[in-house]
Amino acid sequence: MTMEAPAVLWFRRDLRLADHAALLTAAGHSKHLLALYVLDERLLQPAGTPRTAFLLDSLRALDAALGGRLLVRRGDPVREVVAAAREIGASAVHVTADLGPYGRRRDEAVAKALAEHRIEWVATGSPYAVTPGRVTKPDGSPYRVFTPFRRAWDRHGWPRPADTSASTVDWVPPRKSGGIPESPALGGMRQPAAGEAAALEVWQEFLDDGIAHYAEERDRPDHEGTTRMSAYLRWGNIHPRTMLADLAGDSSEGAQALRGELCWREFHADVLWHRPETARENYDRRFDRMRHDTGAPAREAFELWCAGRTGFPIVDAGMRQLLAEGWMHNRVRMVVASFLVKDLHLPWWWGARHFMRHLVDGDLASNQLNWQWVAGSGTDAAPYFRIFNPTTQGQKFDPQGDYVRRYVPELRGVAGKAVHVLKERPEGYPVPMVEHAEERQVALQRYGSITGNSPQ
Repeated sequence: MTMEAPAVLWFRRDLRLADHAALLTAAGHSKHLLALYVLDERLLQPAGTPRTAFLLDSLRALDAALGGRLLVRRGDPVREVVAAAREIGASAVHVTADLGPYGRRRDEAVAKALAEHRIEWVATGSPYAVTPGRVTKPDGSPYRVFTPFRRAWDRHGWPRPADTSASTVDWVPPRKSGGIPESPALGGMRQPAAGEAAALEVWQEFLDDGIAHYAEERDRPDHEGTTRMSAYLRWGNIHPRTMLADLAGDSSEGAQALRGELCWREFHADVLWHRPETARENYDRRFDRMRHDTGAPAREAFELWCAGRTGFPIVDAGMRQLLAEGWMHNRVRMVVASFLVKDLHLPWWWGARHFMRHLVDGDLASNQLNWQWVAGSGTDAAPYFRIFNPTTQGQKFDPQGDYVRRYVPELRGVAGKAVHVLKERPEGYPVPMVEHAEERQVALQRYGSITGNSPQ
């Protein structure tokens, strides 16, 4: 490899130019880089409209930051990456490592194809502060429980942000680009601005106004107490290392809580790296014996849940927020997930698939393993007997009912906390589809049958 030969920087889940380790490595090997993104049908098909729109908007922002020099191709990455590299006589293709199940298989195939043309494959860093697989127990085995993982993760630490920008290298103008497709119509859905500049702006606003109250506000869906950074992290508009650097030295409860949330993201990525089958299968294989409801009634119940027509206000508000914004408050995600698997007795993967279809921030590791946490089948899972009561959850975390009224217009005439315990049903709003106390007992019995514990 010589500095005179150009190279390719293949963007994937790292759609930014600041704090980009692969860009820094590439700049040390070559003076001239071709910026490439490949629209991969294997990833686009299951993505859903909100996530696809955010991706395409992120690509437009990246292209603008590069002065219109982002080459966008569509098709099989093996074919398109090799072709782009050969067209400019590249000596290497640089990437941020993708450690998801599909990404690992795809990258092995691309690296093998490049090697046939004597083009080097160079992977640097990952979308995480600590690359999955790096934090292990003293005996080398992976952690199954979050708390000891968190302690080991803190001890391991992470590098300082990479000093990179658009001016780090000279960018090779693409000879011919397929262009960035128009974003799909969102039908009035509200969605945040995409791209690196937007991510940094939202992050700075949170540091200025939100972090002081984050620890106590993050569980309140009626307040703007979360970071709203999940979509930016999903697409790499910002690296978690940047956020952790900004939190360094801050020992406040808010900063500690946020570091913990970032670590949960890394823990789930680590679990998926060690156990890639858990994207589709139970981590705890005992749960393969779990009895779920089936047939037409089960599908009908699922459709009511998807539409936010369960008759439980906090559940319906969450499901409608998902449809309206492509996002849902984290506390409410747990409530609606518990309702699906423990009140309706439906498989967690039904809900996980629906979330991945609609979430702007849909991330395979976080989504699937959070669903398994709620279902009790995952690593470090919630105790099976922890079954959220949707009414008391609403009363506790949306005490005045503002969140429910925001997303369930049928209930806007019901004042205050009474919205969670409706003495009368406003016209058009359904009665509860199940009796929670009864379904809780059914869930306990079914869980008990596979765990050997008696219902509580």
